[in-house]
Amino acid sequence: MLELLPSGQPRIESLKMMGIVKRFPGVLANDHVNFEVNAGEVHALLGENGAGKSTLMRQLYGLYRPDEGEIILNGQPVHFRSPADAINAGIGMIHQHFMLVPTLTVAENVALGLKSSRGVQLDLDRVAQRIEELAKRYGLRVDPQAPVWTLAVGEQQRVEIIKALYRGAALLVLDEPTAVLTPQEVDDLFVTLKQMVTDGHALIFISHKLHEVLAISQRVTVLRDGRSVGTYPTGAMTKTELARLMVGREVVLQYNRKPVTPGEARLVIEDLTVAGDKGMDALHSVSLTVHAGEIVGLAGVSGNGQRELAQALAGLRSVSQGRVLLNGQDVTHTPPAARMAAGQASIPEERMREGAIRDFSVSENLILQDHARPPYSRRSFLDFKAIAERSAQLVESFRIKTPTLDTPIKTLSGGNIQKLILARELSRKPTVLIAAQPTRGVDIGACEYIHQRLLEQRELGTAILLISEDLDEIRALSDRIAVMYEGRIVGVVDGPTATAEDLGLMMAGVTHSGA
Repeated sequence: MLELLPSGQPRIESLKMMGIVKRFPGVLANDHVNFEVNAGEVHALLGENGAGKSTLMRQLYGLYRPDEGEIILNGQPVHFRSPADAINAGIGMIHQHFMLVPTLTVAENVALGLKSSRGVQLDLDRVAQRIEELAKRYGLRVDPQAPVWTLAVGEQQRVEIIKALYRGAALLVLDEPTAVLTPQEVDDLFVTLKQMVTDGHALIFISHKLHEVLAISQRVTVLRDGRSVGTYPTGAMTKTELARLMVGREVVLQYNRKPVTPGEARLVIEDLTVAGDKGMDALHSVSLTVHAGEIVGLAGVSGNGQRELAQALAGLRSVSQGRVLLNGQDVTHTPPAARMAAGQASIPEERMREGAIRDFSVSENLILQDHARPPYSRRSFLDFKAIAERSAQLVESFRIKTPTLDTPIKTLSGGNIQKLILARELSRKPTVLIAAQPTRGVDIGACEYIHQRLLEQRELGTAILLISEDLDEIRALSDRIAVMYEGRIVGVVDGPTATAEDLGLMMAGVTHSGA
């Protein structure tokens, strides 16, 4: 008989994935991968985008079936035909994008899809009682009666963990669990994970944040190009070594930012008020100035007005109050083309919706904003030779990996699409750059390249507003850091001296009287 965990679930002593092979048309996603995790440990899974991490875990969770290899649970081969099979075997998965119904309460979300202990009658009172027991055991503070839409991001993640534990998860897969959390919420999560490990749970931790992998895991397995590079004890590894194993070369993690004296004010935002999608104000009297030759980082948990600010600055969202000055010119109510003509470039948060056209080719996307002007157009006719020559130059200069210039952009990796957008925007030699989530969803190699390009633009005198939810990125690149909370700037601090703790408090709404 299996030993029970303190929370009542049967304990999973070990899980092994042996020689896993998964093929898709034209792609070998997993090439004889071995992976294992034991009770009472956190085993981290690292790799660049496309390395095969998600494919491997989807086979463990029953979403895919292996073409070759086997999954062995507590010494016995298992075959999961669906997530229901995996859940019944004691395996849970916390997805990066939460699987919750916003209009339902916490208890209703946890009970959703499960049989009631009272037959046709609801037993939400019993569900709530069990939620409170699990919450107390693992420090997951949450109100069972609260509608999910009223909860902060960190609280929603607690609900996801409780939901998995309620369903009997003894092994939990956590896919990028800290991506949208403040540093304080990350600390709270790690307390919970350590308690789960103490109780005998097995945890698989997927993340691109190397310092978190080193802080929370006992072992780490690195995947590259669908193959396992190796499994290592975390205590013997460094961030530099892990990055090298992921990419296959040395990766710069600490940037040598050259001293640059900020120049004139290039982007001035004065008392900006902007409505959100639901009609309520998403920005409340926001004021911020970015000078030539500086990077101002804008930090904040997702959903606090950053997206609306980026869209307002790009001319994609109406401003109800305040104004925006670009190189001294009032562009508050001007369209995107006028802002580009005034010297502004933008890297949008939604690259495939606002930054590129999926079915257009690489070269077509590279000239998307300038196709009607020389040298790409002469007397209303496109000059295909000039387009091809310029596109080839940009592809080579920005190291964009593409089979041909005619390849549809939708077939490229996220990192190469982002490089293409960067190439197009920077080739116009902007004086102001709005970079919203420039490295979201890209691997560590492309991330390093994009960071270096942003620092080059800073040295050239470009005024850069960097909007990011990645605190490591913000701290590594920014001369000053502004923090946004509930549509307001709650403080501006010096970038090189800002601590993660101070920024985390500000991201949670604690004001700061910095520079």
